Amino acid sequence: MEQFFHTQTLVIILFGAIATYLTRVGGYVLVTRLKRIPPRLEAALNAVPAAVLTTLVAPAAVTGGVEVALAVLAALAIGMRFSVMPMLAGGWIVVMGLRYLIGL
Repeated sequence: MEQFFHTQTLVIILFGAIATYLTRVGGYVLVTRLKRIPPRLEAALNAVPAAVLTTLVAPAAVTGGVEVALAVLAALAIGMRFSVMPMLAGGWIVVMGLRYLIGL
């Protein structure tokens, strides 16, 4: 039983949970105390989803291989014209098709 509860791991998890909680609550408190959101802050907050998505997709596009990079490009092209579901389906079809047909 001792092997499942390493003190160092529990401390890391505890501090990670505290840091996550404080950043979420801190952002909420900051925004609720502002009477008016400054335009620059609003622009920055609007850019957060794209930045988070980029941090999730970019490493896979760079290190995932040729088929993943082509799938990301195809999904990007489809996403410029259509909604999220066709974009995801298109990217998935490209990567699966390349892996099946060409063996990438």
